[in-house]
Amino acid sequence: MIFSSFSFLFFFLPVVLCGYIITPKPVRNCFLFAVSLIFYAWGEPGFVFIMLASIVINYVTGVAVERLKEKGSPVTRTLLAAGIIANLLVLGHYKYTTFLLRSLLEFQESFGVALTFAVPQIPLPIGISFFIFQGISYIVDIYRGQVIAQKNFISLGMYIALFPQLMAGPIVRYQTIEKEITSRNTTLESVVLGLRFFSFGMAKKVIIANGMGAIADAIFALPPGSASLPLAWMGIFAYTFQIYFDFSGYSDMAIGLGLLFGFHFPQNFNYPYIAGSMTDFWRRWHMSLSTWFRDYLYIPLGGNQYGVLKTYRNLFIVFCATGIWHGANWTFLVWGIWHGLFLIAERLFPAISSRMPALARHCYVLLAVILGWVFFRSESIEGAISYMGAMFDLTRVVPEALFFELTNARTGFFFGLGCVFSTPVFIWFRNRFARSFIFENIFSLCLFGISIVFLLNSTYNPFLYFRF
Repeated sequence: MIFSSFSFLFFFLPVVLCGYIITPKPVRNCFLFAVSLIFYAWGEPGFVFIMLASIVINYVTGVAVERLKEKGSPVTRTLLAAGIIANLLVLGHYKYTTFLLRSLLEFQESFGVALTFAVPQIPLPIGISFFIFQGISYIVDIYRGQVIAQKNFISLGMYIALFPQLMAGPIVRYQTIEKEITSRNTTLESVVLGLRFFSFGMAKKVIIANGMGAIADAIFALPPGSASLPLAWMGIFAYTFQIYFDFSGYSDMAIGLGLLFGFHFPQNFNYPYIAGSMTDFWRRWHMSLSTWFRDYLYIPLGGNQYGVLKTYRNLFIVFCATGIWHGANWTFLVWGIWHGLFLIAERLFPAISSRMPALARHCYVLLAVILGWVFFRSESIEGAISYMGAMFDLTRVVPEALFFELTNARTGFFFGLGCVFSTPVFIWFRNRFARSFIFENIFSLCLFGISIVFLLNSTYNPFLYFRF
């Protein structure tokens, strides 16, 4: 069940909100835990046991780590490592086993080895990367003394399984909502603000992301390298908008849903396409993930404290991990390495970037990000290279029929929306000319209504995070 489905909008969410309101405060965590498990089990009931196993692992590890640390036990660090490994084994089994075995089979076949074996098709529990990372951050923060272990199993289960941020983030650390787990208030102001966030996020997903996604899918469905230069650029521009508005739209919806229940989730996107450097881009893109890798991988590796070479090594490791976190495919690893190399290059040659005009820096970042999305979107490295070749094939500048078929007022409308709302132009306009309670709520209501119309008139409503 996804947030932009009718079953969620007109059945699940209203029922849950009504139930939450009438549920006494002392048992609201129990209620949210139960409905979150129902939400997760909606499509694949068997996956709920994986979720419960993750909760048990982190509950037991968290309590044990805290008690052993209080006693000064030398095995505390070992137990923490065991908890982290247990989390990663769950993630690795379901997300990477099939990929690794298939890669091994292809690798040995390329050397003419006759070994053959059946590669199991292990289904991927949706959102597993998000709740596993939340569990790891929880037990690590206990070890660091930044949070107190949650002794109530239901409360911890509610935190890990909480349905607003379960499927597509943001990655919410325990310390961010620790106080709200035990004591929170849902006010009229927070509900109104939550509905605004949800409506705006839904419009980003349903109107812009879905509109751009249909165009990108049509072009990327062509045989690799067969598109003309204009069509190839149209396809990757469309995907550039799709991935941003889909992901940031879901994050906004999650933040809005959290506010409805009294939780304040962190901001996950801050207009990344206006960044002036690749470093700045990662301060704005998927902020909960980039800060997670900074605090739980980059800094433990040494960060930038042990010389230039180790700093570059740490950056490279972090972005390899960032790439493979997104999906079990070599294309995601290449995408992560691509970004990591740019961040290393910006540290190696800071003077070049600082002397470039602002417009040139911005264009460089956009080009680097867009080329990176080719690998992110493609099914194989070979396909990505072929697609990128089509983008720069000056012998095929004459568009084909599909280009003219897709070049219409509807496409222009979606691209126009993408250009405007990927920048803070609307926020500037609202703050300067139209900041009022009535305007903002009427605008949010209109966005919600338009989104429903789009959903009614289209069967295209993909969920991009099934691989996460």
